[in-house]
Amino acid sequence: MIQNLRDQINTVFVGKENVVDHVLACLLAGGHVLLEDVPGVGKTTLAKTLAQAVRCSFGRIQFTPDTLPSDVTGLYIYNQKTSEFDYREGPVMNQVLLADEINRTSPKTQASLLEAMAEGQVTVDGVRHALPELFFVIATQNPIEYLGTYPLPEAQLDRFMMRLSVGYPAPDAEMTMARNYLDGLRSEAGVSGAANAEGTDGAASDKPSSDGVCDVSDVLRMRREAAAVHVSDSVLGYIREIIDLTRVEKQLALGASPRALLSLVRASQAWAYLHGKEFVRPDDVRAVAVNVLHHRVILSEEARMTGADTDEIVTTLVRKAKLPKE
Repeated sequence: MIQNLRDQINTVFVGKENVVDHVLACLLAGGHVLLEDVPGVGKTTLAKTLAQAVRCSFGRIQFTPDTLPSDVTGLYIYNQKTSEFDYREGPVMNQVLLADEINRTSPKTQASLLEAMAEGQVTVDGVRHALPELFFVIATQNPIEYLGTYPLPEAQLDRFMMRLSVGYPAPDAEMTMARNYLDGLRSEAGVSGAANAEGTDGAASDKPSSDGVCDVSDVLRMRREAAAVHVSDSVLGYIREIIDLTRVEKQLALGASPRALLSLVRASQAWAYLHGKEFVRPDDVRAVAVNVLHHRVILSEEARMTGADTDEIVTTLVRKAKLPKE
C-alpha cells in the first residue's frame, strides 16, 4: 500500500520522490508540513494529489491580508427558522488542509491554526469543535517575497513537524511534465495525440485525476503501525545528543525545543516504517533530522552577519553527534 501510494503521487507530482517520501513520513507521524518555495513548483498539486490518493476531504485556504480567523475556523450564523445560531464549518474541518501562502495573512489569522494543529480542535464563540481524526496541514509560503507578508512566529513554526523545499524539477522530469501537459490539452480539445492513435490513453494533463489507493482507515492503521516501530535507548540517546548540540552551538541563538525532540523521534519512526523496517536506525534519524530541525533553531546575530546557512549548521551538528555502538 505504501508503494502504491508513492507511485500514485509520483505519477502526478513528477520528479520529486524524496519530497513525497518526507511528506508521507510526516503524514504517518501525525505531524504537519511547511512547504517553503517559489511559486509554480507544484506545492498545491502535491497537496491535492495526496488528498485524492488517500480518499479524504480536501480544503484550501488562500491566505490574504484581509483573511479573518472565522474564514479558517468557521462561524455561527443566526437561523431565522429555528431562532438559533448554527455552526457553519470552516475549511479547517477537512482532513487535508492546504494553507496557501500562510505568511500573507495577519498574525491573528495565523494563530487561528495554532489550536487546530496542536490540539486537534477549534474553539468558536466559546464552543469547542473536534477536528477529524485524520487532520493534516500542508502550509506554503514564498521565501523570496517580503512585501505584505507576516513572518510566522517561532511558536507556530514549532507546530510544523517538517519544513521542506520542493525545488525545481530535473530536466527530464520537466520534459515529462511538459509532455503530459500537452497531451492533456489535446484530450480536452478532443484531438487525438500519438498515444491515442496507437489505441492507448494519452498522458495525464497538468491537473490529472488521481484514483485513491487507500482510505482514511488505512492511513490511521499505518499511523499506529509506524508508532509501534521500535526505538532503542541507544538511538534515543543519539537523538537527544543531536538536540543538545543545537542548544550549545555558538552560531545558534536558540536551540531545538523538547517538542523538536519528540518530532524527530516520530519522524524517524515513520521514515523507518516507510522503508520497511521494524526498528529505527541512525541513518533513519539522519534522513529526516535537517528537515525537522532547521526551522526550529534561530541563528545568532554574528552568524547572520557572516551569512551562515542554517541547513549547513544543522547538518554539521547531526554528523558531529556520536553514533550509537549497538
